[in-house]
Amino acid sequence: MKKVEAIIKPFKLEEVKEALSRVNIQGLTVSEVKGFGRQKGHKELYRGAEYIVEFLPKVKLEIVVSDTMVEPVVKAILEAASTGRIGDGKIFVSTIEEAIRIRTGETGEAVLL
Repeated sequence: MKKVEAIIKPFKLEEVKEALSRVNIQGLTVSEVKGFGRQKGHKELYRGAEYIVEFLPKVKLEIVVSDTMVEPVVKAILEAASTGRIGDGKIFVSTIEEAIRIRTGETGEAVLL
């Protein structure tokens, strides 16, 4: 099993969710996060005062899939989240050692279904 984490622009969430549905992903976790990378921050004006916004709003998706689904999931996210501009985000893939469904105690890939 693999965990796919993607940090994307918030306005791309619906597009990415639809792309994941097309590759039969039925569940994912979404978190609102803030961060910065090469994009850095930007200056804003509020009540006449200028201030720097260093941490930009992003959305973090977490999806645990079988090893065979990693490539289609990553491809779906890449295609749906890309704007071609700086700050589009990142995708991370890591190995999951074990998964357990709390309600039934099932383990392994059975919890993904």
